[in-house]
Amino acid sequence: MEQKIIILDFGSQTTQLIGRRVRELDTFCEILPYNKFPKDDPSVIGVILSGSPYSVHDPEAFKVDLGDFMGRLPVLGICYGAQFMSHTLGGKVEKADSREYGRAHLETVDTSNPLFKGFEQNSQVWMSHGDTITAIPDGFECIASTRDVKYAGYTNGKDVWAVQFHPEVFHSVQGSLLLKNFVVDICGSKQAWSAASFVDTTVAELKEQVGDDRVILGLSGGVDSSVAAVLLNRAIGKNLTCIFVDHGMLRKNEFRDVMHDYECLGLNVIGVDASEKFFADLAGVTDPEQKRKIIGRDFVEVFNAEAKKITGAKWLAQGTIYPDRIESLNITGKVIKSHHNVGGLPKEMHLQLCEPLKWLFKDEVRRVGRQLGMPEHLITRHPFPGPGLAVRILGDITPEKVRILQDADDIYIRGLRDYKVRLSGEEARKVLAAGVPATMTDGEIEVSLYDQIWQAGTVLLSTVRSVGVMGDERTYEHPVALRAVTSTDAMTADWAHLPYDFMAKVSNEIINKVKGVNRVCYDISSKPPSTIEWE
Repeated sequence: MEQKIIILDFGSQTTQLIGRRVRELDTFCEILPYNKFPKDDPSVIGVILSGSPYSVHDPEAFKVDLGDFMGRLPVLGICYGAQFMSHTLGGKVEKADSREYGRAHLETVDTSNPLFKGFEQNSQVWMSHGDTITAIPDGFECIASTRDVKYAGYTNGKDVWAVQFHPEVFHSVQGSLLLKNFVVDICGSKQAWSAASFVDTTVAELKEQVGDDRVILGLSGGVDSSVAAVLLNRAIGKNLTCIFVDHGMLRKNEFRDVMHDYECLGLNVIGVDASEKFFADLAGVTDPEQKRKIIGRDFVEVFNAEAKKITGAKWLAQGTIYPDRIESLNITGKVIKSHHNVGGLPKEMHLQLCEPLKWLFKDEVRRVGRQLGMPEHLITRHPFPGPGLAVRILGDITPEKVRILQDADDIYIRGLRDYKVRLSGEEARKVLAAGVPATMTDGEIEVSLYDQIWQAGTVLLSTVRSVGVMGDERTYEHPVALRAVTSTDAMTADWAHLPYDFMAKVSNEIINKVKGVNRVCYDISSKPPSTIEWE
């Protein structure tokens, strides 16, 4: 990697979003804890300081030695980053009279400054802070103000820029332009980071890393492991062996369909139907965490048994992506969340770890998949929980309950794929920016509901029965809940506003065709406070 931007994370909820925006500029970036700046990395061309939940006056506030990079690299401070630099360099940061949160407009902006080149007067930005800068350090000048925030942007005119708003969020209308001005014009990015360059570079690196060794990869049917498999297959061919375990709680016909897709891609895949073992071990278990532990344990046992049959294997490949690794560590380096892709290897396997996608965000993984020529339905497949439908069935797990949920979910997902909507303006731009194949005609695009949604699924409330009437008979069967959310990275999510005619059609079809269901509900909870999955 010839060039990179370093983003120092002070704990902001939108740090990953800064990274995504930089990557959208075809520029590689790395998100690191605030105190882990790589001093001896010659590929670094600029530094961005993120926001933070802390005030600069808090005793536990995160601090960095600005001397590590200031004076030799361009620096951009965002929100807390701007306040921290002002506070550290002799300016003044005080508690605002009222929390400055939400939309604001740059009533004055110096468009002659390279950071604001091309900006319109009165451009909308997004504020989110409790403190505000009341004085900037000597040698610095103000280059942007809102009605309530005098120092919305400031600079030393040489190599330091700072803004008290968040250019990375959607509500900052020209935020992407600001980041482009910094990354491309100020830092000098050659914009050489792309799906095509990633494929070429990674294939070469994998050939060097693995050589003639055998590699084992556990497939899930999801986009991450699938793209990792195709990438490795391009690098080492038949030296890659993939294992796809069916625990019995996949979607309807998923094991058969995905195996067919993998065979069409030329992958060497071993399919293992271990559903009887999983159902037996889950019998009578209702606690969600216990379900996950049993499925995780059984998966490792089944996977290991198959892996031992592959002689000469020295590597285990995983579809770990960049957010997996970021979410598993907080900015102090302590583990706060174990992720299924970064939990470590079973000691008895004695395999080295290979993670070809470890630097990519989810949308970048999809771009790489398209670059590799993979079928679109594999690339755009929604995220699906590792334990499968087991965590979408409230209560104990039985083959009959799984059958009910599979049938209901199949109707729902097929309906989302078949229902087309026309989009224009910003909605269309966001869909196209995500890489969804669509053609703009007269300012509009047509896409399926499925492609507009981050994740959708059906939940079986098997611990609940409701009264219904079918024909002349009363029924006493289960409700199902439909779930659909919009998101960019699953860290936050909003419930999708699905069309009423679509919901009416799907509800009617589920109740009429799925034996065991007589009521359909729609989940309108956002994350937070709810989670995407119910268990």
